[in-house]
Amino acid sequence: MSTAVLAASTSLDLSLPQKLFVIALCALTAFIAHLALAVFNDGVRPFLLDFIQGRTTRSATTAVSFGLSAGFIFGLGAPMALASGVLNPWLLFLPTDILGILAPRKWLAPLLGGAWGAVVVFGLNGANDVAHDLPVDFLTAMQQMSTPILFLFTLFPVLAITRQFGRLRGGLAAVLEVALVVMTMKLWPSVFAGSLAMAVGVLLLIGFAVRKDLLQRRTDRAAARAAGDSGGSGTGPVGQAAGGAVGEPAGDDPMASLFSSSALRLRRHLPLFMVLGAGICVLAQMHVFGGGEATSFLIAKGQYGEAAQVDFYRVFGFVPLIATTALASGAYGIAGFTLVYPLGYLMPNPVLAAVVGAVVFALEVLALSSIGKLLGKLPSVRDSSEYLRGAISETLQLAILFGSLLAANVMGGGLAILIVGGLYLLNEAMGRPVVRMAAAPASVIVGGVLLNVLYWLDLFTPVKG
Repeated sequence: MSTAVLAASTSLDLSLPQKLFVIALCALTAFIAHLALAVFNDGVRPFLLDFIQGRTTRSATTAVSFGLSAGFIFGLGAPMALASGVLNPWLLFLPTDILGILAPRKWLAPLLGGAWGAVVVFGLNGANDVAHDLPVDFLTAMQQMSTPILFLFTLFPVLAITRQFGRLRGGLAAVLEVALVVMTMKLWPSVFAGSLAMAVGVLLLIGFAVRKDLLQRRTDRAAARAAGDSGGSGTGPVGQAAGGAVGEPAGDDPMASLFSSSALRLRRHLPLFMVLGAGICVLAQMHVFGGGEATSFLIAKGQYGEAAQVDFYRVFGFVPLIATTALASGAYGIAGFTLVYPLGYLMPNPVLAAVVGAVVFALEVLALSSIGKLLGKLPSVRDSSEYLRGAISETLQLAILFGSLLAANVMGGGLAILIVGGLYLLNEAMGRPVVRMAAAPASVIVGGVLLNVLYWLDLFTPVKG
């Protein structure tokens, strides 16, 4: 995983049709956010219900979106794009969330979104070129982040298994994953070493969760039979207290009513969602876009199959969250269940990618209610997604921090480590005004600028090599 390999990929060289496509897609996502039909930030989605129902204002919702997104845009999205030369959803879709909600008129939302897309595709490469010409080239140094991100990310299933099913199963999963990484490096050196290990880890987690749910349902059925054999009819006052009034329609449940109305609202805009799914799948097919931190570096290296595998595993961690928040709020995710990412990477041409993306989004929106009901019957599987998301965040936080310190060492030795690490610790002490995952890359950029200033003041000599 050499830096030299990545160096050739850090220039964001998009063709004119690709630039125009990115601009159009940003315009579309801003328009959809304006209609409160979908946003990318999972934290913003629950706030949209009050906005949809008129209990809060557009400006207040915009403030929430900006507060939850700004750190990821400037601390994670922009640095990752500059370091890898690949676009990412934090850089493209979080700003269009904000701009779409902010726009007071429908026609203004796509204009603002398209303008942001133009800033990204025309401005990012210029910023990249300027940074590479500086005495302290902190963007090249940031490529050091790739190895920690890719390899530590491999362990996220181990963390999830340990947290949900205990130390014994977690320890066995860790030994198995490390053995698979060593075997892959030895037998298939051209393949990303964590591919097989992650696959086995995720399958183990899902297998443990499904087994637990099946055993619990078997136990519940046995208990119900035992209660029936003891003579309880379940139709008296006790039975009514436990199960609700006899003959009570399911529609009287306020949550069921809310879920059904939210699903219906999304289905009414199915053609628009199909266009969105087609657009995002085509963007992924262009191989100028990565759906995650690890994926961005894999795309930059041309390892599209491995990138698809990594993003496919992430789907399991986000389906329950996206489905439940969509059903509760009436707003979907800009990338849906994110399944269009891995499918897009593997598509041979944009036309097929557009068709596949449209069909996948249509199926996702139509299946939302069924997915919500299924998750209610599989509580351990639903809990596994929570553990997966937590494990993904935890591994990436450590990997990004470690990679940022490696980048600091490359660009300025001990002084750079002092500055970058100090800025990160200061952010922690101040209550994290910049979210933790974005704080380390942001510190590298700020540290790189400071080192260049010190060089111009003749107070610092860049590290050689």
